[in-house]
Amino acid sequence: MNGQATLQLMQKMKLTGMAASYEAVLELPVNKHPETHECLAMLIDAELQNRSYKRTQMLLRLSKLRYRSTLQEITYTSGRNLKKEQIASLADCSYIERAENIFITGATGCGKSFISCALGTQACIMGLRTLYFNMNRFVEQIALAKVDGTFIKWMNRIEKANLIILDDFGLQPLNHQVKLTILQILEDRYGKKSTIISSQLPVAKWYEYLDDSTLADAIMDRLTAKASRLELKGKSLRKSS
Repeated sequence: MNGQATLQLMQKMKLTGMAASYEAVLELPVNKHPETHECLAMLIDAELQNRSYKRTQMLLRLSKLRYRSTLQEITYTSGRNLKKEQIASLADCSYIERAENIFITGATGCGKSFISCALGTQACIMGLRTLYFNMNRFVEQIALAKVDGTFIKWMNRIEKANLIILDDFGLQPLNHQVKLTILQILEDRYGKKSTIISSQLPVAKWYEYLDDSTLADAIMDRLTAKASRLELKGKSLRKSS
């Protein structure tokens, strides 16, 4: 079998990373072709990288992240109360393996959503299923799923995600149904999966915001049992940009 036939077979088998790498080899002069074992290792590595890239892109697409921000883009300006060491400790996503939650609080425009999405992007890069929800859309999706009969399917999708992000928590009142749904989600994920919550409200005021002593106790118990906090300071970054 000649080189072109081999290339066509790779393409037919949808080994796209391997095929692209092998095509590049075929374009080289014969005396520049790598040794058999070296070529094989190169082709396998190319295929692995291609599959990893495709999975990352699929996870990013399904995550619905508000921003395609990355950890490398986070700024650590003076007075922001954010250190590189804090973010570096989250970069390997081991907090997700430990089923720990993260609370990101601070004034409007201080970069809570940006950091949340950067952590979401990193989770996707690490091959972890991630889902982003703005709380306004989150409430709408609950109502819609209840009406069209897809609520259980919707909940199962959330349960399967290694990481979910609830952004802008505390901006609007939550009805009893939404609070029950949040409790059910947290119960399903407790000790198994992670949740990131960003909010303008400090964590100390979440209990009051939930405005239901029984549900607030249950929700906060599951949220705070294993959690770390990023309490951002300073003025809006939008005004300084």
